[in-house]
Amino acid sequence: MTTVLVVIGGMIGAPLRYLIDRAVAARFESLLPSGTLTVNIVGSAVLGGLYGASAGSWLLSLAGTGFCGALTTFSTFGYETIRLVADGAYAYAVGNVVISVAACLAAVYAAASATQWLWA
Repeated sequence: MTTVLVVIGGMIGAPLRYLIDRAVAARFESLLPSGTLTVNIVGSAVLGGLYGASAGSWLLSLAGTGFCGALTTFSTFGYETIRLVADGAYAYAVGNVVISVAACLAAVYAAASATQWLWA
């Protein structure tokens, strides 16, 4: 049953990741990969919220592993950062790393804190 929940979550997260990435990239032109940054921050916040709410194992499988796993993308983050370096956009590459790590950690912490507060 756990595998089915992960697959269902992934079936929702993967296309949503693509749609969000394309929508953000089309709306905000920048060397910074804003679409990937957006999905990673959203996924981090969702996962933090699940953690803070002490979600059950079935919900963690569906939304945490399946949905967030398919929505977020470390490989694309790495590829886009290396692409920026290869293009000579060193400041953007460093900015991408710093902003991504800081924003995702802040999103997890804020969402976990908020849901812990709401459920307490």
